Amino acid sequence: MNDLSEKEQVEALRSWWQDNGKMVIAGIVIGVGSLVMWNQWKQSKIETAEGASAVFQTMGEAVDAGKLDKAEEAAKQLYADYGDTDYAAQGRLAMARAYMNQGRDEDAAQSLRDLLALSGYTELQNIARLRLARIYLYQGKPQDVIDLLLDEGGDAYVASYAEVMGDAYVALGSRTQAADAYAKALSQAGDAPTINRALVQMKLNDLAQAQGVEAMPAESEAADGESEEVE
Repeated sequence: MNDLSEKEQVEALRSWWQDNGKMVIAGIVIGVGSLVMWNQWKQSKIETAEGASAVFQTMGEAVDAGKLDKAEEAAKQLYADYGDTDYAAQGRLAMARAYMNQGRDEDAAQSLRDLLALSGYTELQNIARLRLARIYLYQGKPQDVIDLLLDEGGDAYVASYAEVMGDAYVALGSRTQAADAYAKALSQAGDAPTINRALVQMKLNDLAQAQGVEAMPAESEAADGESEEVE
């Protein structure tokens, strides 16, 4: 009986393998193939990051050395070969600075607009939007500043955006809106301000004097109606 039982078990195993063996082998092949593809993908990502880093470094060194032609060549390679990396997004910021240093404000503006057209780079785009707004002010395009910054910016950029919008409203002759923007900048500056509080307060006071009223204390037009002493 024991011998017969063993034979029955062998036959059962053989029958099961005939029915399911192909599926088992297919599963093993798929598993191994997936692991190989995963490793290849990881290696590809590493190689892409290393390549983008090298090109970005070349571009940065050229920018620092004032060699704009060489920087542009590296930037074009960075955008073409590694356009979906953080390095390409950061490269557009760097090139915008390089262009402004050379007085090429429209090229700088276009570099920043290209960055804003990307997706998935919120923090860099907040910075780019602020820099682009300042270029628009430099170019005498205050309405473009308003259109760019209105209802934009995370918490860390509210004060900075508000100050630049105040400057744009002044250029447009909209003094009341400018005063509101400056007051907002002061009220949102926080403990680690991203603006020069004294300078913004001076702008607010200048507006008040131009309108023939007494200079307002800092943050007197904050949304909650409370004023606080400026340090």
